[in-house]
Amino acid sequence: MNTVTSAAAVCQGGHASISALHPDVLQSHILARLDGPSLASLACVSSQLHALSTEEHLWRNICFSTWPSVKHPRVQETISTFPSGHRSFFFDSFPFPVPRPLKLDANSFALPTELILAVDVYYQNEVIYSKVEEIDTSSSWFLCSPFRVDLLDPKDSVSTPVKYFGGSEDETLLKHREENLSLSWIVIDPTRKRAVNMSTRRVVSLQRHWLTGDVQVRFGTVVPGGSAQEWVECGVVVTCCGKEGGEMQVREVSMVMEDMEGKGLNGKESLVILGGVMGEGRRKERGGNEGKEKYEEFQERKRKRKEEKQRKERVLDLVCITIGVAGFLTFWSAILFK
Repeated sequence: MNTVTSAAAVCQGGHASISALHPDVLQSHILARLDGPSLASLACVSSQLHALSTEEHLWRNICFSTWPSVKHPRVQETISTFPSGHRSFFFDSFPFPVPRPLKLDANSFALPTELILAVDVYYQNEVIYSKVEEIDTSSSWFLCSPFRVDLLDPKDSVSTPVKYFGGSEDETLLKHREENLSLSWIVIDPTRKRAVNMSTRRVVSLQRHWLTGDVQVRFGTVVPGGSAQEWVECGVVVTCCGKEGGEMQVREVSMVMEDMEGKGLNGKESLVILGGVMGEGRRKERGGNEGKEKYEEFQERKRKRKEEKQRKERVLDLVCITIGVAGFLTFWSAILFK
């Protein structure tokens, strides 16, 4: 009756509050049509809307539509243990981690014994590849070895409905690939009940192999490495290949972590970085080109550090040569003029 009365009031030019609508109408016809950020904003309007906006099924549907990989039973089992279920998972995974210096200490928290990766690759916002991977991080081999995750075997590839142009692609087509490919790489810690999305979503770098024509697409998130001067790149590479005019195939989906020296981090160091980002708690909405700008800034810092290192090495070489020549001349002078 209240719903009918409110609708009639609006039709007759009256003013009716949204709170006058029946909760079932609000949830099924309004709240269910919103995306995550809009639903979170609406929850701040009133206590009634906050109560309606925290319903688990709303956030479950949003997570399913945003990341199809989270439908996996293992991921669903883990999300069910989060404090607020899918809502907590969304607030962890959707926003962009704020890159600020962290005090990271491997002894300050227990390293996870397992990680779950939920990965989705999109083309024009349609999923073309999706996978969930569970990683045992407790072994000494993982902790001491270089951190690298490969979702596909080197001999395997996955077909997609996207057309591949291979070596004939010009800059316009490559730009089209860059603008339409996107990726989500969610890292879940089942023990701490936290998650973080380590992908920039948008492409930060795209290159084509001059011989094979394979297109290597790079997504990278720059995160703190423990101090204001140290940063770490969490790089995700997606390599696409195929026959001219045929289906594009995904041949490689991998993640590595590198410091500003270009050296790969081992498993223990990577777990500390991931744990610090998850525990930071500060997030912000993902900007369009912010990830690419951070990546380019990181690459520029790496270049300057490399040049500085080479300069110091040249100075050291010059000092060594000078000392050697001086010592040689001194030795022979002592012999000749003795």
